[in-house]
Amino acid sequence: MTITEEGVLEALKDAGAILHGHFQLTSGRHSDTYVQCARVLEDPALTTRLAGAMAAKMADERIDVVAAPAVGGIIIGFAVAQALGVKFIFSERQNGEMVFRRSFSIEPGQRVLVVEDVVTTGGSVAEVVALVKAAGGEVAAVTSIIDRGGEKAFGERYLPLLRLEVESVEPAGCAQCAAGTPIDSPGSRRLG
Repeated sequence: MTITEEGVLEALKDAGAILHGHFQLTSGRHSDTYVQCARVLEDPALTTRLAGAMAAKMADERIDVVAAPAVGGIIIGFAVAQALGVKFIFSERQNGEMVFRRSFSIEPGQRVLVVEDVVTTGGSVAEVVALVKAAGGEVAAVTSIIDRGGEKAFGERYLPLLRLEVESVEPAGCAQCAAGTPIDSPGSRRLG
């Protein structure tokens, strides 16, 4: 199953997933553009199509498990695992630290595909990669629907469906903060 970068971008626009304003990203950086992938993932048929395209990138490789960080990676991670016909697990924060809970585990030697919805710095992905390696698993690759550009906190092979260069800045250098523009923080890191 294939979908072009233009097709992914069009799907994001059609779903109203590209927002403009003043945002604090999950990474802590600020941006005037936010991609709300949850709007795309509301559509099961589109989610299945995107997941199929992500799985197709791994068609010639053995994948034993798909792992994703909560919350953003859960839906697309599950769909990719379904497309690959493998087990799916997710990590979540406990006392501020990313962990596998709910009896989720990775066996030594298992090949793991790490899946996320949107990656900016890749901090959450790097935490999942560390969990996989600590369990003795091997990270086959990382994939996401969108790569927002910039340097990543992980060094594994990265296969996003769409590279969407969106500027983000540290809060201290944010012109919108300096102008007193109210900020929105739609990411999931600060959930309950």
